Amino acid sequence: MTIEALSRGVRQVTCVESHAEAVSLLRQNVFDCGMTDRVTLRAKTVKQFFNKPDEWNGPYEIVFADPPYANVHELEPLFATIELDRLLADDAWLVVEHAVKTTLPEHLGPTRFLRRYSYGDTALSTFVVRDTVQP
Repeated sequence: MTIEALSRGVRQVTCVESHAEAVSLLRQNVFDCGMTDRVTLRAKTVKQFFNKPDEWNGPYEIVFADPPYANVHELEPLFATIELDRLLADDAWLVVEHAVKTTLPEHLGPTRFLRRYSYGDTALSTFVVRDTVQP
């Protein structure tokens, strides 16, 4: 998603990844595409990242979360415990990838559910910070 976003005009991306092999592959792919100056890579869990606001480059306008499908239930308490005004811009979007059989809560922190897109066994649920966005 990082390289795709950058290729479509996103200026800067912060990636948080805890799996060492995925970190190595991402680092190499970003290098091969000549995008290292536009990517900040944090090799840690999202919970560790959320607990270190000094490492954030936010507030972020778009957050894409792709937790292991078995751990998607951990998002609600995770988003409830962080300094969200420093993490998310006022008009931010949160996109969560999850199993199509999983139903996410109506709210994740200050965000509210907007829409769900299903693709085979995978779903993307979108959330918005402001209630001014209409489905």
